[in-house]
Amino acid sequence: MRLPQAELEISRSATLHNFQYFKSLLKPDTKVLVLVKSNSYGHGGVEFARLMLEAGADYLGIATLQEGVKLRRAGINAPILALSTGCDCYSDIIQYDLEPGIPSTEYLNKLKVILKAMGIKKYPIHIKLDTGMHRLGFEKEDIAELKKALYGCEEVEVKSIYSHLAAADEPQWDDFTLGQIKLFTELADDIASGLGYRPMRHILNSAGTERFTQYQMDMVRIGIGMYGISAVGSDRVKPVASLKCPILQIKEISEGTIGYGRHGILRQVPSKIATIRIGYGDGVDRRLGYGNASFMVNGHAAPTIGSICMDMCMLDITGIEAKVGDIVTVFGDNPTVLQLADKLGTIPYELLTRIDRRLKRVIVK
Repeated sequence: MRLPQAELEISRSATLHNFQYFKSLLKPDTKVLVLVKSNSYGHGGVEFARLMLEAGADYLGIATLQEGVKLRRAGINAPILALSTGCDCYSDIIQYDLEPGIPSTEYLNKLKVILKAMGIKKYPIHIKLDTGMHRLGFEKEDIAELKKALYGCEEVEVKSIYSHLAAADEPQWDDFTLGQIKLFTELADDIASGLGYRPMRHILNSAGTERFTQYQMDMVRIGIGMYGISAVGSDRVKPVASLKCPILQIKEISEGTIGYGRHGILRQVPSKIATIRIGYGDGVDRRLGYGNASFMVNGHAAPTIGSICMDMCMLDITGIEAKVGDIVTVFGDNPTVLQLADKLGTIPYELLTRIDRRLKRVIVK
């Protein structure tokens, strides 16, 4: 048996390929920030972060304090932008040398008080602007107050000014996206005018980098693109993760039903049923049961049968040569995570981040 449990395989070659693809769109001096929040979109926070630094990433991006602490404790020393930690953990942010995103003057003033008490000057921060996403960030009417709080302040140094595109992957909103970029440029110029130095600027996400490359500025932030999902529907990026698990048992069933609630109805008699070591406790959506999806068994698509269980599910492998211990691909090259997401009416981000942390992440060639 190759795998005693389910595992998420991370392809080193695909990961490095994706990084080089995005680098090829950029000028030589444009920096790349890779988002490794939410356990690197389910791919393994530490493992994937190390791959990205090996590839040449300049910055890492995280969402929570805990994510940053985990990276630092694993020995990762690269600059880390903490995008949305909140302002109640600034002492820990400083302790672990994380660089906070600042979305309001309230946040900035709280940080300044802590830094002054600690005798720290020129601590790196990143100013978040709201140019239309309406989630976090300074809006246009907040800039005057921000400038008052920043100018002459010795405690902080603005490493970058950034914003987030709301719909860079949807062509029907391209005028809105261009409006966001225009507003961002105006506000960033206004802020930088009185600082005495020039912070980096970045607004492009994965989709923005592919579709609005000319606005790459000083840095781009690559998230889902690095994990193998392209905004332009091209084959220029490769799927990075493959979710695999072993067959635990095979039965030939001539009568009865399969699984909880007796929802698994035999398509033919007899049927060959494989029980595999993965379930909704591992992150497999229950809606993929009942024959709504097929997983790959020895090169053949085997439909699910019955309900997805917590730790297992069943496949109808009638007509497929297989044995206990053979490896089943839930998603990878075929089916892709994008195909499964489409079946569920959701986005691949959701399926990837659902993969439970109890599954081992393994780096393969």
